[in-house]
Amino acid sequence: MRQILFAAGIALAVSILLTPLLIKAFSRQGFGQEIRVEGPQSHQAKRGTPTMGGVAILAGLWAGYLGSHLIGIGYDAQGPSASGLLVLGLATSLGVVGFLDDFIKLRKQRNLGLTATGKYVGQTVSAVIFGILALQFSGASGLTPGSAQLSYVRDIATITLGTVVFIFWCILLVIAWSNAVNLTDGLDGLAAGSMSLVLGAYVIITFWQYRNACETTPGKGCYDVRDPLDLALVCAAGAGACIGFLWWNAAPAKIFMGDTGSLALGGMLAGLSVTTRTELLMVVIGALFVAEAASVAIQVAVFRSSRRRVFRMAPFHHHFELAGWAETTVIIRFWLLAAIASAIGLALFYSEYLGAIGD
Repeated sequence: MRQILFAAGIALAVSILLTPLLIKAFSRQGFGQEIRVEGPQSHQAKRGTPTMGGVAILAGLWAGYLGSHLIGIGYDAQGPSASGLLVLGLATSLGVVGFLDDFIKLRKQRNLGLTATGKYVGQTVSAVIFGILALQFSGASGLTPGSAQLSYVRDIATITLGTVVFIFWCILLVIAWSNAVNLTDGLDGLAAGSMSLVLGAYVIITFWQYRNACETTPGKGCYDVRDPLDLALVCAAGAGACIGFLWWNAAPAKIFMGDTGSLALGGMLAGLSVTTRTELLMVVIGALFVAEAASVAIQVAVFRSSRRRVFRMAPFHHHFELAGWAETTVIIRFWLLAAIASAIGLALFYSEYLGAIGD
């Protein structure tokens, strides 16, 4: 538990102290965000706000994770694990894809960076490498970071994907979650605040898995998850980094995370869902991100078939802005939705455990 607090505290400190330095540096370089012309007119005032703030989130994430391990040496804590490093590696590789996308936008002074094909190639390569490595690195109990079985709160024994299908499943998860968080990142602090809540829920989940791991505490309801405590450190560091960044990203934002941050955080969710064996439960806990992505899919599908729009604008947080809601009102209410989804996910997680020990 001590290491978890260290991870969160170090990540928060690094993120909150590094972000203003990035604001100054990016402002001097003219790294200002371009704003969609067709978006809410109130957003045009944000033109020129520094972007690529996801660099601070990634720096805080790594600092919190590695720092907690260095401090933990004095408490006989275990070192970095395969699971933790794989999730961090996936987040970082997607952060690099996002950084390239942001940098191209800034150099060409437009709101479009990498082509859709270029972005998908980067996401796919990252997912394939993650999927292959996730089935390697067997621990003392024979567990690997990932499993070739579909999972809800734990592996579903009756649904085996196989290696090839599992890798394609990883590609789907990475593309879906990274794009979902990217679409949510359209209002000041919306994505960072929502991610803090989701990762906070996963700190609880991974710590509970650690306390009830089959490797150390065999019995009814135990969890076959490799390195659950180390994954708790990753989640805590991620939550701390997001909160530190949110200090500067909250409305009115002084910096945006850009695709550098949103793709990295989405990749982190995908990696966590695989390594914690909660791929389907993540859909509930991250329901806000799912809804944002679904609103875009619905808008496109309906418009192409009937030339009519379901929402005034998608993603649907803009729908409420165009309906007259203040931006801060939309943000706070969406944070509440993210908190409710996280709470429901935790309730489902715990109810499954109660059912397992009651069998």
